Amino acid sequence: MRNFQQKRGSKNIMQSRPVLAFLSILVIFFAWGVVRLMGKMQTTIENRKIVENKVAELESEKVKLSADIAKLKTESGIEENIRQKFGLAKEGEDMIIVVEDQNPLEINEKEGGGFFSFFTNLFK
Repeated sequence: MRNFQQKRGSKNIMQSRPVLAFLSILVIFFAWGVVRLMGKMQTTIENRKIVENKVAELESEKVKLSADIAKLKTESGIEENIRQKFGLAKEGEDMIIVVEDQNPLEINEKEGGGFFSFFTNLFK
């Protein structure tokens, strides 16, 4: 009988209010940690997507730059690059520079209303 009462005494201690309050505070503390961890995990997933997009963008830029480097290794690529940067021409080539007119042409429209002014303007 004494053995039974000793087991019941330990059960009473585990079911007492202070122990239950401590355990519930402990559960709340761990739950708060899990919630914070989930928030950090979501932020990490978003950052990973951003970095993956940046890596893909850099890979495409790398391919483009590699193509440009390969193009510059050829004679025609070097010539094209010099022509674009400095506007040079080969011997025997002429350059034409188109300059826009600073004074645009003004169109004068005579204001005349009527049947006869239409025919006079038609035959001018």
